[in-house]
Amino acid sequence: MTRLDAETAARFARLTLSHLDQEYPHKLDHVLTGDEDALPPRALHPIFHGSFDWHSCVHGWWQVLTLSRLYPDLPEAADVRARADAMLTPDLVAQECAYLDRPSSAGFERPYGWAWLLALHGEAMRHNAPWGPALTPLAEAFAERFRTFLPKQTYPIRTGTHFNSAFALTLAHDWAQAYDPALADQIAHTAQGWFAEDRGCQAWEPGGDEFLSSALCEALLMSRLLDRESFTRWFDAFLPEAAAGAPATLFTPVTVSDRSDGKIAHLDGLNLSRAWCWREIVAALGDGHRAAAPARETARHHVAASLPHIDDDYMGTHWLASFALLALLATE
Repeated sequence: MTRLDAETAARFARLTLSHLDQEYPHKLDHVLTGDEDALPPRALHPIFHGSFDWHSCVHGWWQVLTLSRLYPDLPEAADVRARADAMLTPDLVAQECAYLDRPSSAGFERPYGWAWLLALHGEAMRHNAPWGPALTPLAEAFAERFRTFLPKQTYPIRTGTHFNSAFALTLAHDWAQAYDPALADQIAHTAQGWFAEDRGCQAWEPGGDEFLSSALCEALLMSRLLDRESFTRWFDAFLPEAAAGAPATLFTPVTVSDRSDGKIAHLDGLNLSRAWCWREIVAALGDGHRAAAPARETARHHVAASLPHIDDDYMGTHWLASFALLALLATE
């Protein structure tokens, strides 16, 4: 499968609805400053306490809201809307904001969760519902965190996990173009300083627990910031052998040896996120680019390698459908 259809949308929605409010098991990103801080996830995060961790719950909500918008007549879409009415409320959002006000929460979910919350807000605002306005204070809080942090981040983080700078700035820039033009400009300036002169990427990846391609996330971000001609020049210098399928690491789906191991299960996410990146990059380059055909075929192979396995084990099920959705929605 290379495109989303109603049957697949319903499958994704059912998977995510099954754990969106499942509190345990849970992996907290939480700093204890005293005994009083030892609280269960639902007390710390009244909205985003499901799906194993905060950020997976956030992008789970992004996923089901997106599906409910694209396929509003599905029975699962009605369930999504009912849950959103109950959970995405000003009172509960205020409690999520209060968590950010703790002095020990300054680095909470930086930058991956920050970016996904902005993506969720952007999706919620596309609905004729109160969810987007309710989430606005939380989105503004994370936008302010980006504004404050980016001038201090001298160097990008290129690892293929939650700390990857390019992935976060891609989602944040998509949001900021609509809701915070000054932040969009700041992101563009920062990314140009980090990546504009990169040449001859070796793409020594993947690492054993990575779900993002450092190389392709960087290229995707630059495709958002440059016009086609400028991006093509940058891309041809960054990955000069892409038309020949090199570096081979970027064109070869990864092997996932144990889907019950949470870190190794990340590699299914790498297959899916690479497919998303390649499809978006090809759309930016245009059909006439010599790398377009091999990149499209590579995206198909990566989706085929991992899409059948998103519900094999909870270590993948609690998050992989979001990345599968990115890949299937991406322009081919």
